[in-house]
Amino acid sequence: MIQNKILSFCFLIFFQWMFLNAQNLTSIEQLLQSSYMRGASFSLIIKDLQTGENVYAYDIDRQLSPASVLKIVATSTALDILGEDYRFPTSLQYDGSIKDGILDGNLYIKGSGDPSLGSSHFAPNEKLFLNNWITALQKKGITQINGSIISDESIFDTEGASVKWLREDMGNYYAPGCYGLSVFDNLYKLSFRTGAVGTSPTILGTFPDVSFIQFKNYLKTVLATSDSAYIIGAPLESVRYLYGTLPANREQYVIKGDIPDPALFLAQYLTSQLQKKGIQVKGLPSCYRLEMEHNRWTNRERQTIITTYSPPLREIVRICNHVSHNLYADALLKTVGLRYKPNKNEVISSFGRGIAFIKSYWKEKGLDVFSLKMNDGSGLAPTNKISAAFMGDLLVYMANQSKASDAFISSLPEAGVEGSVRTFLKETPLQGRAFLKSGGITGVRCYAGYIRKEQKNYAVAVLSNNYSCSMRQMTKDLEKLLVQLLQ
Repeated sequence: MIQNKILSFCFLIFFQWMFLNAQNLTSIEQLLQSSYMRGASFSLIIKDLQTGENVYAYDIDRQLSPASVLKIVATSTALDILGEDYRFPTSLQYDGSIKDGILDGNLYIKGSGDPSLGSSHFAPNEKLFLNNWITALQKKGITQINGSIISDESIFDTEGASVKWLREDMGNYYAPGCYGLSVFDNLYKLSFRTGAVGTSPTILGTFPDVSFIQFKNYLKTVLATSDSAYIIGAPLESVRYLYGTLPANREQYVIKGDIPDPALFLAQYLTSQLQKKGIQVKGLPSCYRLEMEHNRWTNRERQTIITTYSPPLREIVRICNHVSHNLYADALLKTVGLRYKPNKNEVISSFGRGIAFIKSYWKEKGLDVFSLKMNDGSGLAPTNKISAAFMGDLLVYMANQSKASDAFISSLPEAGVEGSVRTFLKETPLQGRAFLKSGGITGVRCYAGYIRKEQKNYAVAVLSNNYSCSMRQMTKDLEKLLVQLLQ
């Protein structure tokens, strides 16, 4: 009798599980049968963090564009290798000698790839580094520099933007180039005054001053409340083309663009700030790239005046994942790439070194990296590819094995509350229980991270590509699907 009751109970549980699983599979099928999913690709994995087993899985080996979900790869690798307390150093150094307040030599800004120097995300301290540098020079008694201010950005190469990025991205604020020296998020603000509908807006100026940029203005004003403006231009080039529209009849309207050569700009900026403080600089500002191009670079012995440090890596990663900071992600990729040892006669870029190291690192950890096809750390390149299977395994590792587990998980914004997912899952049963990184470019909508359900935690990755509806509609449908699967 007891055995029959136990058997009946087991059958009941089994059929309930089969019924619920069938319902959830139907939820996926319903999404895929939508007219705008014709020709689209979709992949989903939900893994139990405790057991590592797949709870739900659909086409998990499909290689799809992840957009900014790819930042999870760069940020998790950096945390796992460098540790959450790692800080980027940036140093002021000089060659030559100092006598009677005169530096008979050059002043160098030695970069280590720090993407957060002067970043607005660490306000109000974005100019603290500059004040500290000037104070250190004043303590040295320096009142004149006979040489130049030279940025040393040589830790990375000159390929600031991936060659796989789209033209429409390069030059815009969200796609700044990543170099061995960065400052102020590698961004400037461009101000306009706009007039009647159909007229060209007037450029008022930039902040900070990037007057070395030549703007070709093809903007027009329209009756609207927001802009559809693009700033287009190549890395390291001082010409920028302005396309699109701005709202009419505004006394001031501001858009943002990327500083084309942050290392040279920083040398120029420091030179002007020193002049304002009464420290005369005789030579013209320069950088490693220009010095090498003109065969002027020397390896004279240098002395360090001051070294400033970035915030801890955990804070940089948190901002990177919360606001989807492309510069931060690419800098982390290139930084871990410094550990890559090129083969004999191998010519490889800073992006390439980072990608090669990341793939070898996770392969050694036992992850299948076949589907991991990276061209940057930010996810801007449409040619990036990843599978839900790889992402699920990476999330499980970071939660269960990484020493930086807490720092990584807390770097993911709380869905429905903050960051790039502040409206996703809002006012649903999963609000407050999901910590996700979002990703979205044209035809791509993805999410990955962690969701709590009762006493269990799950790793989740959902990737959708080439749908024909709006991103807003796709977001709504993915939200509905996750609620149905894990409410």
